[in-house]
Amino acid sequence: MSVRFRFGVEGELTAPSGDRLTVGDPRVVGFLSGLARRLLAPAVARRHPELGSLGYFLRPAELTRAVARMEREDAMIFPRGNVFHVPPANVDTIFVYSWALSALAGNHNVVRISERSAAAADTIIEALNATLADADPIIGRTQRMVTYGRDDAITAALSRWCDLRVIWGGDAAVDTIRKQPLRPSARDLTFPDRTSWAALSVAGWRAADPAARRRAVVGFSNDAYWFDQAACSSPRTVFLVGEDGDEVRAEFLALLLEVVDQRGWTVDAAMAVEKRVNAYGLAATGAVTAMEFPANTVTAMSLAGVPDAPRRWIGAGAFPFARVDSLLDLVPAMNRQDQTFSHFGFAPAELRAFATALGGRGVDRIVPFGSALTFSAVWDGYDLPREFTRLTTIAS
Repeated sequence: MSVRFRFGVEGELTAPSGDRLTVGDPRVVGFLSGLARRLLAPAVARRHPELGSLGYFLRPAELTRAVARMEREDAMIFPRGNVFHVPPANVDTIFVYSWALSALAGNHNVVRISERSAAAADTIIEALNATLADADPIIGRTQRMVTYGRDDAITAALSRWCDLRVIWGGDAAVDTIRKQPLRPSARDLTFPDRTSWAALSVAGWRAADPAARRRAVVGFSNDAYWFDQAACSSPRTVFLVGEDGDEVRAEFLALLLEVVDQRGWTVDAAMAVEKRVNAYGLAATGAVTAMEFPANTVTAMSLAGVPDAPRRWIGAGAFPFARVDSLLDLVPAMNRQDQTFSHFGFAPAELRAFATALGGRGVDRIVPFGSALTFSAVWDGYDLPREFTRLTTIAS
């Protein structure tokens, strides 16, 4: 196995039997807390703002809450065992969330980091290695970050080794990894292709003051432009909910252009051309009735109807719009591929009625603008802290 980053020692995949970790092991908590301090350092946050959210997630208070989620009154909890993580290349930070919760549960972990990962992943690994220098040696013996190319033999070996395989990526990536068999007692935890949406209440926007509108657009821009709108939870289409929302859409787009410019988000010319090609392609099918290209950073399209909302990635800063009278009108269009539904201007009762009508058939997360990319211990409908543990019941 070629190791791109030395995190831990090279050798056998299975750690010695004496290297047992427990759920909420203080040595792991201490290591993750040290990592959080490094990621929250101002110099790191300036270079990679997304790592600030990760550092916040790894603070001691958050770790304590995560451990509490694992506790049970009806059973004893233990680590699941060996966990093999295969995260995506397009979201540099996701592997840390998955791995950290698994390590916190006391598991021995191997994380395959994509060769295509960008600078943020390098920064994380540097922070991991720096934190490792002061950590208990058991961390280095039980936690591994590795990089290797397309090598079925290595993937097969890691698959046979693990008790749980965590696969992030598109449907094709999941299918490819699943070709490597697991031991009979092991299982997969998969995060395949997902689509996410945004909804803007026309009445709620009109009732909001200018400061609230601007905060909403800032949050929306974070959701959309971090990771070039390619993250599974980034909004693909904006639904305008209510009557006669043309002026709301116009004001929203004008604010978005202003905020994107001020935040320094950019979209290069090649991406702008790709978005234009994709927009015209949608128009050729009749799905799009009008298009606006006010800047390279923003492409807006008017959809003929909700069923025409594209599920594929069009490009960074591409926003189809569709209008409906009520959130309930969106229910027939939602399915199990749908993950995050970000919103602004709705009353809690409206959101609850929407979720009730969906009935678990689609949409796993309903969050305000600005929270779409905020990782949670409950993700894609899984309670991850509990997925990373196993239970023992005792009857006497």
